[in-house]
Amino acid sequence: MKTDQQEAVPQRGRPRSEKAREAILDAAAELLLERGLSAVSMDTVAARAGVSKATIYRWWPTKETLAADALYHEWAEVPAALDTGSLRDDLGSLLRPWVGLADRRPYGRVVAALLTQVQTDPQFAQEYHARFVEPRRDQARAIFRRAIERGEISADTKIEVVLDLLYGPVYHRLLHGHAPLSDQFVCDVIDTVLDGVAPNDRPAAPAAPAAPAALAG
Repeated sequence: MKTDQQEAVPQRGRPRSEKAREAILDAAAELLLERGLSAVSMDTVAARAGVSKATIYRWWPTKETLAADALYHEWAEVPAALDTGSLRDDLGSLLRPWVGLADRRPYGRVVAALLTQVQTDPQFAQEYHARFVEPRRDQARAIFRRAIERGEISADTKIEVVLDLLYGPVYHRLLHGHAPLSDQFVCDVIDTVLDGVAPNDRPAAPAAPAAPAALAG
């Protein structure tokens, strides 16, 4: 008979379902990076993860949804952005670790395949945006809201446009591979964007004098 103390001892280790889910995501990520989305099937993921195909379908209805979650899972290890008290430094803490991770492995072809699916599958597009795009943009929105509260940038800054200006160059290089992703590139992007949204302290140019009124009579 178990004592009360024995019954109170928690079970060690993760639940079996959680272990299976982690194994599936890890296997999917490795296969995607090795072969690309078009060459990966649920069968190959199941074999690599040591689970049944039915187990995979319990959580992911398609290989595209699995790929998106696998990529999200991989990039979830990037630490959260810091609140440094400076817009420039906050953005660096957000972008530099993520870009460093994205540059180490061939994520570009995985993202490109997912974006193809986004263009043809509205339901997947909603899931992709909610799971993959918006969380990272939410972090950046919070950074810009703090900067507005500190008075670093104007309250009427078009934050959504600025986010596109920040992330656009990174994805451009990630997808096209025409130039490396690097810390220096991230710093250059941040500097260029912030130069565009910095408060304009220069005095306004004087208005041109009005033309003299015509003399009467």
